[in-house]
Amino acid sequence: MSNANIKDIAEIAGVAISTVSRVINNHPDVSEETRKKVMEIIEETNYIPNNSARNLKRSNSKDIGVLVKGIYNPFFAKIIQSIEEEVAAHGYTMILHYNNDNVNDIEAAIEFVKEKKLKGLICLGGNFSNLNESHFEDLETPLVLASTDLEEERKKAFFSSVSIENEKAAYEAVNYLCKLGHRKIGIITTGEEDQCVGNLRLKGYKRALECNHISFDESSKEIGEYTFESGFDALNRLLNRVQDLTAVFVTSDIMAIGAAKAILNRGLRIPDDLSVMGFDGIDYAKFFHPSLTTVNQPGEYMGKRSADILFDIIKKKKEHQHVILKTELLESESCKKLI
Repeated sequence: MSNANIKDIAEIAGVAISTVSRVINNHPDVSEETRKKVMEIIEETNYIPNNSARNLKRSNSKDIGVLVKGIYNPFFAKIIQSIEEEVAAHGYTMILHYNNDNVNDIEAAIEFVKEKKLKGLICLGGNFSNLNESHFEDLETPLVLASTDLEEERKKAFFSSVSIENEKAAYEAVNYLCKLGHRKIGIITTGEEDQCVGNLRLKGYKRALECNHISFDESSKEIGEYTFESGFDALNRLLNRVQDLTAVFVTSDIMAIGAAKAILNRGLRIPDDLSVMGFDGIDYAKFFHPSLTTVNQPGEYMGKRSADILFDIIKKKKEHQHVILKTELLESESCKKLI
């Protein structure tokens, strides 16, 4: 077949056009059987992908990628807005991509860089605990991890980071509850498998209990994800199992608001029956009723610093940097002092 196009290839192979595109661009999310079938048809029809003009354009592009883990966490909104403003100020264009399907965040980042021919990449959230130099050494693309806390020894010279001290911030939040007189404090976190954030905040929670001579009870821990619904379900599971809690520490505001809704649905009162501590400082926390006591992260500044660091590297002004930003405990209406 002469003059075959991508639609023809898809029809012959019995697959979607998007599947053919993924095969051509060497995406990992295609089965080997499908990949082989499509490639055989491409060879038989002498199909030549019309990528040359696109790739030429992108090779000289000024595109900065922002890869966001998931699509539900409003904490990232201010960070993204701040990044976009800085990118535009430098005369570049921001390309935003949400990684909601690929569980391997490193693979998703590499795929994004290759496909869009990015000049730089900022990653918001995600698990990069296994990131090493071999992943990005051939790409020559500056990488900044924002709102992702890696262990100090992992901060190599091949990427930058802008983060907070998650364990310390969680410790201070739970220690605050302890100083209010709470001894039965539950936690809703994202789990020990979330090495970059969830596990660190869990460690801070445990350390605060220990410092206040309170034994950690595994039954007081529930696992959720960064959604309202997940926080709602996790709190219901927690209260079905443990009835004598006086406070709960939730490691993201979005989950904390879902948890608060579950408390209110049970006819309980916040903070009279159960105090709730959040984490992030999103606008929803301020306008929820009762407004949440939470750990505030400087989201806008986090975005600005991430972009500034990225452009310093692109313009060869500085090497990679690792910036730790301070958090602030915002006291509000959702936590009560016990008599």
